[in-house]
Amino acid sequence: MRILLIITILAFLSFNKAMENTQKQPYVVVLGVAQDAGYPQAGCNKNCCEDAWSDHSKRKNVSCLAIVDPISKEQWIFDATPDVKFQLQLLEKTSKFNPVSGIFLTHAHIGHYTGLMYFGREVIGAKNLPVYCMQKMQKFIESNAPWDQLVKIGNIDLKLLKNDSSIALNERIHVTPFIVPHRAEYSETVGYKIEINKRSLIFIPDIDKWELWEKSITEEIKNVDYAFLDGTFYKNGELNRDMSEIPHPLVKTSMDLFAKLSIKDKQKVYFIHMNHTNPLLIEGSPAQKELKNNGFNIAKEGSIIRF
Repeated sequence: MRILLIITILAFLSFNKAMENTQKQPYVVVLGVAQDAGYPQAGCNKNCCEDAWSDHSKRKNVSCLAIVDPISKEQWIFDATPDVKFQLQLLEKTSKFNPVSGIFLTHAHIGHYTGLMYFGREVIGAKNLPVYCMQKMQKFIESNAPWDQLVKIGNIDLKLLKNDSSIALNERIHVTPFIVPHRAEYSETVGYKIEINKRSLIFIPDIDKWELWEKSITEEIKNVDYAFLDGTFYKNGELNRDMSEIPHPLVKTSMDLFAKLSIKDKQKVYFIHMNHTNPLLIEGSPAQKELKNNGFNIAKEGSIIRF
């Protein structure tokens, strides 16, 4: 009996130590899940946004992820959104430290870079904050006011990325940008592969259509541990216009494309970047139930992805 008790205690201590070590490792936190305009969307008083105007608990920040490294006390955010002040607060509440160590930008659409203004002299007044971006995105910031001022007075320090070229943030964390097809009025668009201790996550909040990409999204899902993917619109007819002209893969279309994936691979998928019209934003909606019944996930604000 005494031996059994000793074994039980040792097993308990071993489990606690393993859990403690896991919690000390870098992780990803979801800071936002909505499309560029957030949820509810400005100017919308329709049913899709009505409840969110009156109930603050239903509001959603614009799509954003962060990496947190509790070991080095560093953290990086992916995209500087219009909701960045709320996201920085959520990040600090989660990690228990601040400020951010750098920002990775995906492209030059309003929900993905305009939060840079909060790092200027009128607000945070950052000093040489690293902002990682591709060549056209770098040129866009350097050539247009007011963003160029952030560079000129040293609020941000632009760091040039190369397609499919990995950078090491430290010995535990690597980030790789990869170009995806999406409206390129001002810059190229990238997704990111985040690698932490030999496990990986891909983040693709915006893409035109999966079939226009030179890579196979189903193979990419198989080769990673988590996949946060463009879930802007749920199905055709969601908007009062021809949605075939809108460059986003519908969630219903993506589910059909991913239907032959294994249950394990389907569980890797988290839809993010949801438009205010997307019923996936409504708790308990038939769309949420359908998606979950098909084996997929919805990105949740504040959730932590451990590696």
